Amino acid sequence: MSLLVAPLVLLWPAAAVVALLDGRRRAVGWTAAAVLAGALALLGALAARVAAHGPVEVVAGGWPADVGIRLRADALGVVLALVSVAVLLAAQVHGTLHGIISRLFPALMLFLGVGLTGLFLTGDVFNFYVFFELAMISAYALAAVAGQRRSIGSALIFAVVNLLGSVLFLVAVATLYRAVGTLEMDAVAARAAQIDPNTAVLVAVLFFVAFGVKLGLFPFHFWLPGVYAGAPPAVAAVLAGALANIGAYGLLRFEAGLLSRELSYAGGALIAIGTVSIIYGAVQAIGRRDAREVLAYSAIGHAGYVLVALGVGGPVALAAAVLFTVVNALAKALLFLAVDLRGPLVGAAFAVGAFSVAGVPPAAGFFGKAALFDAGVEAGSAATVVLLFVGGALTFVYLFQIYQHVYWRPQPEQRSSPAAARAVVAVLAAAVLLLGLWPEPLLALSEQAGDVLAGAAR
Repeated sequence: MSLLVAPLVLLWPAAAVVALLDGRRRAVGWTAAAVLAGALALLGALAARVAAHGPVEVVAGGWPADVGIRLRADALGVVLALVSVAVLLAAQVHGTLHGIISRLFPALMLFLGVGLTGLFLTGDVFNFYVFFELAMISAYALAAVAGQRRSIGSALIFAVVNLLGSVLFLVAVATLYRAVGTLEMDAVAARAAQIDPNTAVLVAVLFFVAFGVKLGLFPFHFWLPGVYAGAPPAVAAVLAGALANIGAYGLLRFEAGLLSRELSYAGGALIAIGTVSIIYGAVQAIGRRDAREVLAYSAIGHAGYVLVALGVGGPVALAAAVLFTVVNALAKALLFLAVDLRGPLVGAAFAVGAFSVAGVPPAAGFFGKAALFDAGVEAGSAATVVLLFVGGALTFVYLFQIYQHVYWRPQPEQRSSPAAARAVVAVLAAAVLLLGLWPEPLLALSEQAGDVLAGAAR
């Protein structure tokens, strides 16, 4: 069996079986966690192979690439699949230790794993859409999994807004197919220059709006604060640390990889929108006192950095966008999982996540901000360099406010959380620190991803 196919072959049947069981039983929760751990190990091996030998691909049934189901793992897809499944695993373990709140929770996590892994590892736009919808349907259900009125209402808004984004994406796919006659990604990139300019701009705008909604960029962010703040910690961690990666990946793959000419026309506008998103998210976060709301607005702000990197353009900036997406996903998942826990160990883990999001060494987030700094310097964009310092300073302020209120000066009625739950966030914090102390593998994959995207653009 191909190493590329193995994670999907493991996840898909397991999700179907677990869906028939009562997920509130701990044995079922641990089974789902074991399956996700197995998929993570397979993706780790696949990432090592891609890093050493370049992209890996396979077409099911021996069909031609533009007919059969084509799976393709390059540095961009495999690194985002790896970090997304890692976040799902951490959230599943966290949810199992706290007590599963729905019988479908483990199955939904596995189905979400199938969707995310498939869309990151496909080489065909139509198959991307299929896996994309599977991931989104699972996410809609997870957002309502708490069963409380606030969660259900937020999940409904989440579903309606993101379904609109899905419709726009489908319209863009249909228009793209009519223009180039294929949905195979490499072929689309090769024929992109032949597309009528007006049609290409329309497709690029539709893709931008569709993925901007998924990522929570300003001004498409209005659904995000209520959903993130109303979801249970494990679900919020999944939405911020795994599902949001779809938006970043879509902008990188479809805009930078397939429609780079149109992207270059809008460089200034992308930097402007990204800047507004960063400042807006930070100002709103500073004005909030509820920790979940602060983290929700922080997610809006940090989505803007990906857009700024796209606006700057070039292999260095694209590699910076990939690196930033990965380390930010881990840090946001850590913060959301830690926000309802208490104790000195959790406080230390939260501090690690906060340092990473703010870009303070030795946490991994420092290298994400440093890569964006290098991209700004290379492009001669003084505004980008200034924005990084301003955004980092604002981030440090509002995260320090949370830490001071929740962990530094805890209320008398607050009690320490169960040791097993604290261990989960401690392990995630250790991973963020390890990536900060030994960033070479992630840096190499990010640079490879930037070269892949830049090569596709040429």
